[in-house]
Amino acid sequence: MSNKTIFGLVIALVVLVVGWQSFFVVSQTERGIVLQFGKVVRNDINPGLHFKLPFVQEARIFDGRLLTLDTTTQRYLTLEKKALMVDSYAKWRIDDVQRFYTATSGLRSLAEERLSRQLESGLRNEVARRTLNEVVSGERDQLMADITSSLNENAQRELGIEVLDVRVKGIDLPREVNRSVFERMSTEREREAREHRARGREIGEGIRADADRQRRVILAEAFRESEEIRGDGDAQSAAIYSEAYNQDAEFYSFYRSLQAYRESFTSKADIMVLDPDSEFFRYLRGSQR
Repeated sequence: MSNKTIFGLVIALVVLVVGWQSFFVVSQTERGIVLQFGKVVRNDINPGLHFKLPFVQEARIFDGRLLTLDTTTQRYLTLEKKALMVDSYAKWRIDDVQRFYTATSGLRSLAEERLSRQLESGLRNEVARRTLNEVVSGERDQLMADITSSLNENAQRELGIEVLDVRVKGIDLPREVNRSVFERMSTEREREAREHRARGREIGEGIRADADRQRRVILAEAFRESEEIRGDGDAQSAAIYSEAYNQDAEFYSFYRSLQAYRESFTSKADIMVLDPDSEFFRYLRGSQR
């Protein structure tokens, strides 16, 4: 291989390296700056292909998407000095690239560490201004809105970060308080259960007493009505008998005597001792004549 050829390859390699160092690409989801000897000379570069001075300038690319800061559960005190364990997270993104790089050297871990400290401090202040009920339910939405506003203001000023939302994922009592709270709630529920049972027994006794009273009243009325019906039946029966007797008294007397004979001598072993001239044998004597 000749010297001319080697020289040409060296020149081509140098041109390739210089060209590689002279261009950089910023995508739609990224934010970029150009540094020259550590100083920002071009800020917030738009997406696309860009040129920089090789070996003199350096391009730094950062994630421009919406990011999530998930904090660890922290202990806070309410206005009544009651401890709460609060778990939260924040949604943020880079707003001022130059300020972000100046404050954090472009390190996401450093940015999230400082943002996490600010979020913890903001939550501590907001929780300390509210009662337990307000933190848990009464003003929970307002608490998140207030901490989002204050955290966004501080983060933009100090870190070049825009905080879009802060959310409280969970609020719980400390472990040492959970058992005592559970036992107090259990005791309260047992007391309420005893009260409900006693009230139920009282109502049950009243219902049973009322049912017994209604039963006695219904039976008494039924007995009265049955006696009235029975009395009316006996009166109607007596009236029918009387009417029948008045139509033919002699025949009725004869018919009653036959019934008396039939009922008196239902068996061959029946014996009756009477005077032959008794009225009982009146129709028998008449048959002999």
